[in-house]
Amino acid sequence: MDYENYSAEDYQNEIKELSLQLADMLEAALYFAGVKKLRFEEAMDAYLDEMDNVLGDDEDTPMGFEEIVKVIKHLKNSRKELFV
Repeated sequence: MDYENYSAEDYQNEIKELSLQLADMLEAALYFAGVKKLRFEEAMDAYLDEMDNVLGDDEDTPMGFEEIVKVIKHLKNSRKELFV
């Protein structure tokens, strides 16, 4: 892809597409963790709400594999109704 000719709108569209892909990946992670399909939206909201509680509100905190697993494990304990 030729990024030299990218406009601000192109970058905004790229960001939107990546955001949708990340949401899909989170949904897949929650699915494999056992979230009921009918509760995906609620589980995703709960995940986002609990991130600060579990990881702290420091924006420099890395958000890698370990941190994602930690938040999902916390959800499994605190929001059991979301899981099968």
